[in-house]
Amino acid sequence: MNSKKPSQQSPPIRFEELNWVASSALPRDRSQSLRLHEPDHLIGTIDPMTGRDIIGATGHPSLVDGNLTIYFESEKTKAEFEKMPLNHPYQHYLGKPAADMDRGG
Repeated sequence: MNSKKPSQQSPPIRFEELNWVASSALPRDRSQSLRLHEPDHLIGTIDPMTGRDIIGATGHPSLVDGNLTIYFESEKTKAEFEKMPLNHPYQHYLGKPAADMDRGG
């Protein structure tokens, strides 16, 4: 049995003095990054027409739109997606939609 008392040491960080204040931002942090968490290319493996997840999407039909690749379950769902009108959410809207309104599609 050890009869020696453990020695008490002060912690390396004094927690009572942790009220640190930043003096100034780094040059890279002075403005918001426009590419923060923005991937170069997106891949959608959920068929937008059926909502089903596509496992092993390499053999399925796809549509490339800019930096987005959308995979479909079949050529039929791909054709239905391509025939869908772009401004469909507000067909019965009386008046002109706002410029910043999400147009859907």
